[in-house]
Amino acid sequence: MRKQVVPIERITRTIFTFREQKVMLSQDLAALYGVTVRALTQAGETERRSLPEGLRYQFTSEEFADLKSQIVISKRGRGGRRHHPYAFTEQGVAMLSSVLRSARAVKVNIAIMRAFVQLRGALENNRALARKFAELEARVGG
Repeated sequence: MRKQVVPIERITRTIFTFREQKVMLSQDLAALYGVTVRALTQAGETERRSLPEGLRYQFTSEEFADLKSQIVISKRGRGGRRHHPYAFTEQGVAMLSSVLRSARAVKVNIAIMRAFVQLRGALENNRALARKFAELEARVGG
């Protein structure tokens, strides 16, 4: 079996819920693709037709403030972020390999899609377990 370009476990740690959707941040995607955040953002802007509205969201000031309180983002003026990051949905991430046009982007996208599938499977398993526990509690009289 061939070694994956990026371990799925690494990818799943960068997937989170934003505006009720599973997304990945532009900074995490750039690191996975081996490009700068600027290059990723510019590619998305240049190919806006490939990334229609709803596949990529830019954080509002309030959302960005919440994000900064949850994860480490360097402060402005110290070489850190100057613009609010983008969040890409699963479909937006799938479109990035065509926008970035590199062999690595294709391989990374395959790994990312596998991570999303694995995450969906885990969530469904958790839902099934929760239903079984609820049924058991109802029978026991809890």
